[in-house]
Amino acid sequence: MHNAIPPRWRKYRSKIRQMMFRSVRLFSAARRPLRVLAAMAVAGAGVTVAGGVAHAQPPPPPPVLHNVKYTVFAEQPFNVSIYYRDTDPPNWADYSHNPYVYSPKAEAHVGPDQQWVLDVMLANPNEWAMVTATSGRSTQTPNIHCVLAVDGVVVATDAGPRGALCSIRNW
Repeated sequence: MHNAIPPRWRKYRSKIRQMMFRSVRLFSAARRPLRVLAAMAVAGAGVTVAGGVAHAQPPPPPPVLHNVKYTVFAEQPFNVSIYYRDTDPPNWADYSHNPYVYSPKAEAHVGPDQQWVLDVMLANPNEWAMVTATSGRSTQTPNIHCVLAVDGVVVATDAGPRGALCSIRNW
């Protein structure tokens, strides 16, 4: 665009462009100390943030475990199959996908004077504590009983001619 102005008119050209560049040059000279100050501020902020990370909160404490006691017996001597929960599943989806991973099976001979007893530790017994016993396909009725206690307090009992289920939660 400079070349479009005829030479005789160039002397009347506006001085605005020259004035703008002069002020920019002055501003550029003043900008150098500002850059140094900005760099120092950023470095100081980095030290402050890094110092804050060193004082992070400790992880939350593990959940409180409760003593869960399962007891199974029968009014007549009999071999029973027992399923029980000995660990808390991480979530309902994992449990639903494969409940037998979290519910081992035991075979036991029980009777009026012979009980099957197991103590386990669970974080959430209201959700996961469970024991069930069955006589299987037998036609006999040994009258099976179960008792579920949490931290020494009996919270569920059940009895049935061929099986029993003890749980805090409704299944």
